[in-house]
Amino acid sequence: MKIAFDAKRAYLNKAGLGNYSRNTLVGLNKYYPQHQYLLFTPKVRRDIFKEYPFFKTVTPAPWIPGFLSPLWRSWFLSGIVRKEKPDLFHGLSNELPSGIHKTGVKAVVTIHDLIFLNFPGLYKAIDRRIYFEKVKYACQAADRIIATSRQTRNDLVYHLGADPERVEVLYQGISERFFLSHYAEDTGNVLKRYWLPSSYVLTVGTIEERKNQLGVLQALHRGKIDLPYVIVGKPTPYADKIQAYIEKHGLREKVFILNNVPDFDLPALYQKATCLVYLSHYEGFGLPIIEAMASGCPVITSSVSSLPEIGEEAALYCNPHDEEAIIHLIAKVTGNAALATDMSQKGKKRARMFHPEGRTNELMAFYQKVTGHE
Repeated sequence: MKIAFDAKRAYLNKAGLGNYSRNTLVGLNKYYPQHQYLLFTPKVRRDIFKEYPFFKTVTPAPWIPGFLSPLWRSWFLSGIVRKEKPDLFHGLSNELPSGIHKTGVKAVVTIHDLIFLNFPGLYKAIDRRIYFEKVKYACQAADRIIATSRQTRNDLVYHLGADPERVEVLYQGISERFFLSHYAEDTGNVLKRYWLPSSYVLTVGTIEERKNQLGVLQALHRGKIDLPYVIVGKPTPYADKIQAYIEKHGLREKVFILNNVPDFDLPALYQKATCLVYLSHYEGFGLPIIEAMASGCPVITSSVSSLPEIGEEAALYCNPHDEEAIIHLIAKVTGNAALATDMSQKGKKRARMFHPEGRTNELMAFYQKVTGHE
């Protein structure tokens, strides 16, 4: 088959949608090299797929100014798709190009979440409108819709009136690097690189209000839990609130905030953590909890949205607003080595469900079903 992708996020986004896009494409290249893959992107910051011979990257013509590249992706891409005649077009990140339904090419779209509808206060009105129109069109134009969790499928049905029969729940895979054991020397070198202690509580994800890193910090401080706190993620203005709390309570030596951590360092950071505390207020999937589980790191996470669905019995759960419950669970895991070991083993077992080989096989079966190439 010849399969085309809107691969903008794979090239331009470090976390979140970028991870999903890259993991999906790398899995297809490894497990299904017999197919041809077209990657459409308005620009390329770095050629991350140069070692993948089955990928062909398509960018705007040189005469198109850079400021028009978003229009190329939204409005002109369908014309190029019509000329290329792929068997399938996959919008990897909540969108499909305008007019895709007129090309005669089968189209699918992955919807990751509808957080802008569930938490409208976190977004500007104009952004909410743009996101809504893009997702609404994509769901109408797609032959089938991929939801990354049952939670997202339910949100699509509730908010957009999507036909549940057209929505397929396909969990995303994680990178194989998280399933590999790193030698003590390697993990030690990673800790030295970031000046980290030998044990700590960890949170991974964009530093923003929805991810609730400040809530975790407050629980650690008020609960007098004597472990450093390591936050890994891209900062937003919300990070200023965390910094203010650190300064007010004299916690500079107890809190480590790491930005721009390369993907290959993440497994070691998970493996050396006493536990991952991921108390997001809402997720469409929750990638860090599976990365942590694959790495053998015990997980404490929120009892809301998709997180119990993804973690099942391999994690401990609490209300992200309940500080006493947060303190209790962190103290429980960090103070009980037998429990931590049991959680680590359960987490590794659960994470196998998200190994890229199985996830890629399921995705390819879905492609074949949509295109009739079964």
